[in-house]
Amino acid sequence: MTERPHRNFYGRLKGKALKDSQKRYLDEDLAALSPGPVSWEDNPARDPLDLDALFGGKPVWLEVGFGGGEHLVHQAAQNPDVGIIGAEPYINGVAMLLGKIRRAGVDNLAVHPGDARELMDVLPEASIDRAFLLYPDPWPKARHHRRRFVTPEHLEPLARLLKPGAIFRVATDIPDYVRQTLEEVPKAGFEWLAERPADWRVPWDDWISTRYEQKALREGRVPHYLTFRRVS
Repeated sequence: MTERPHRNFYGRLKGKALKDSQKRYLDEDLAALSPGPVSWEDNPARDPLDLDALFGGKPVWLEVGFGGGEHLVHQAAQNPDVGIIGAEPYINGVAMLLGKIRRAGVDNLAVHPGDARELMDVLPEASIDRAFLLYPDPWPKARHHRRRFVTPEHLEPLARLLKPGAIFRVATDIPDYVRQTLEEVPKAGFEWLAERPADWRVPWDDWISTRYEQKALREGRVPHYLTFRRVS
């Protein structure tokens, strides 16, 4: 048995009361979308997930913190030849995603309703072809910057999971989060691919604007789209 590390969790797990339909999605759909045994209770040895069995040998993408799931479902619909895993501890967001999955009819998704660090524990080394971190919690106070995803605690295991040459996309509207991302992500084994301002000012060709981005735009904040490649 692997010794379980001590990890603090600072984000929200639940918000306002779920609708009856959302409760039904959780009861009826969530278990079937599991990527496999992820939690420490179900997998104390931290055995790697069998992604070939899960997705039939397709390339695998990972979205960390999928919010309401707009982007996750969009990518699944646009890329049926790819398997995509999403991790999100906020159960209201998970319920929203399940409703979107039903309406879109996509079948190439897996969902971990919990901390992405647990999922990254059991994803095989060099198994992920693309990863997304989209509008993560900004933790704006300086004393909370260590809670951000773009720290070695998260980036080093993420780098281990990504194949050489894999793409890592980060979207944020917080200038200081951009600063920390550009400082920390290259240290973890990535190169920033921007060559001109449009490379971080213009959305990706396959982008769908999320509700978090729409809120940022309404409040006058400027989105940044940062693209990194895992160095071999």
